[in-house]
Amino acid sequence: MAYRDFDQTALSRRALFRGGAHLGAAAALTSLPFGRSLLAHDVSQAWPNVAALAEKYVSQRKVANLFATFGWKQDPHLHTVGGGTLAVNGDTEVDLDTIYRIYSMTKPITGMAIMMLIDDGLLTLDQPLHDVIPAFANMQVLVDPEGPLDDTVPAATPITIRHLLTHTAGLGYLITSKGPLLKAYQDLGLVGGRISRTPIPGLAPVEPAPGLEVWTERLASLPLMHQPATRWEYSCSIDLLGRVIEVASGMDFETFLKTRLFEPLGMASTWMTVPESEHHRLTTNYGIMSGYPLPVDPASNSVYFDKPHVPSGGGGLASTPRDYDKFQRLLLGMGETGGVRLMSEEAVRVGTSNLVPETVDLTGTWMEGQGHGAGGRSHNGTFGWGGAAGTLAAVDYNLGLRGALWTQYMPTEAYPIRDEYMAALEADLTAMRARMMGDAA
Repeated sequence: MAYRDFDQTALSRRALFRGGAHLGAAAALTSLPFGRSLLAHDVSQAWPNVAALAEKYVSQRKVANLFATFGWKQDPHLHTVGGGTLAVNGDTEVDLDTIYRIYSMTKPITGMAIMMLIDDGLLTLDQPLHDVIPAFANMQVLVDPEGPLDDTVPAATPITIRHLLTHTAGLGYLITSKGPLLKAYQDLGLVGGRISRTPIPGLAPVEPAPGLEVWTERLASLPLMHQPATRWEYSCSIDLLGRVIEVASGMDFETFLKTRLFEPLGMASTWMTVPESEHHRLTTNYGIMSGYPLPVDPASNSVYFDKPHVPSGGGGLASTPRDYDKFQRLLLGMGETGGVRLMSEEAVRVGTSNLVPETVDLTGTWMEGQGHGAGGRSHNGTFGWGGAAGTLAAVDYNLGLRGALWTQYMPTEAYPIRDEYMAALEADLTAMRARMMGDAA
């Protein structure tokens, strides 16, 4: 089995964070003239450039689907633009209940689960990790992040929950580590998200650790890449938080997510293993080679039909546009949605704020000029994250807007969809402003 963390492979800061900023650019959306389309799902007429972008990629069969969703505050109604089918040559059209592999869009969900445990008094933000998992009590740090594993110095400060939430713990990742540390991650099966049941050219098969507890023990046996609270490095820290949730709550990770978040929110189509009865709703995931999509995880034989060896809090979930929007409504509602409060307002406010320690140097990292909260980017009143297969979601507290972009291909930089999407939004908004000014005159 080719089972390797591929999440955010080949993503640059430009691709991820410029794309993630698209909601912040929508400054005029609060006065958007939906008109008769206000109660419609498809509002493509109001967004001609976004609709044209989706049509271009889908009609040229560069992707099977390109589907955008927008919602306002606590209004459960979702507006949609674009579309496509489950597979490039398929007939079944995507909709709000189509199942996508969301990969790292799992991270904000895990982050908010941690904030719930802080709410419960079972954790604190600056609590040392070794209070929860003693194996991390005396960590060593590589002198050279790419050097030999026995050339280390003691960690100057303990890893904390804050560090794990913000990728500042000094941990590595299969997609960021190099040299002996990378080989150790591979040898010990320290995987995150899954790609395919079949081998993928260029990716060596990695046998995953047999469970999250063993995965955690093996991770604790390795040195850190950097001293904690000194550098932002995209890492496996959110996966590790899945084990923290298990120890602190007394529940296994997936059960906690189901009982504390998914069931209360009505997220009935979000899983790490897609049930057999729902296989017909899953998209096919594509690898882009020379501009052509080739099935890397076909919906007929997806790895997401298998129970994962290691449930990944950093990249393991499959979900739908409708389900993920319910999570976004919780964020915009500051912990309350549908008249039910699941988290305190303070927990959401803190979790969506910039939690990066002041001692961290962001120079030259993906986060330079940005902030990072509980598993997601926090910047100028927006909070969210993207996934390795092209998905993207964010909420904008300034506008009361929630939005997401849905497609399924890897790597995300194979196409400039996210940058083109933001440009299309800007063009549509400029036209809307001009029409509104004309009407006012």
